Amino acid sequence: MPNERHPTQDLPSDYPSSYESVVRLADGRRVEIRPILPSDATELAEAIRTADAETLRARFLGGPPRMTDAVLNELTRVDYVTRFALVARSQGHGVAIARYGTAPSQHEPLVADVAVAVAPEWRRVGLATALVGLLARRAQECGITHFTALFSASNRPVTELAHEGHARVVIAEGVAQLRAALNEPGQDWPSDDRAEQRHRKTAFGL
Repeated sequence: MPNERHPTQDLPSDYPSSYESVVRLADGRRVEIRPILPSDATELAEAIRTADAETLRARFLGGPPRMTDAVLNELTRVDYVTRFALVARSQGHGVAIARYGTAPSQHEPLVADVAVAVAPEWRRVGLATALVGLLARRAQECGITHFTALFSASNRPVTELAHEGHARVVIAEGVAQLRAALNEPGQDWPSDDRAEQRHRKTAFGL
């Protein structure tokens, strides 16, 4: 997972430093969260190369793309508005990454696809939920109205979280597609309260 930012590291001019934070998880552990940087490319490539099969299936619904320079640039060089990503770290090691990317259309509200990958030993403690919540906050700031995501239809915790958050889920040929509104009055998605009630189950199978 991507590397830790040094305080003196040069940052892109549009880097949103307000999204740097420390989060305490359900089991008491803490993680540092920050927006992704181009310098994360090498470690991200290694993380994908060495990821376990379950993580790869959940994140990519199959095998990952070949890690070319072009792919890594696409993953790590973002504008922090229409494309945004966060990395989570603990004790100098990356443990999770989450991102969204918009898919604008003239016929529907501004929509972003969202994806999360979490190291196995950091699952089911609320990390993915925390990351998705931060993604949703940033998306709303940037005028995005809906999140979509693809995940395995056999992943019941994700399906339950989606329904509890009033997201729409369509299942076809073993693949589920989630669609969640981000701007319904008085409602955050995902809800931290609901996540606590479900023992902080993580999102998107991770």
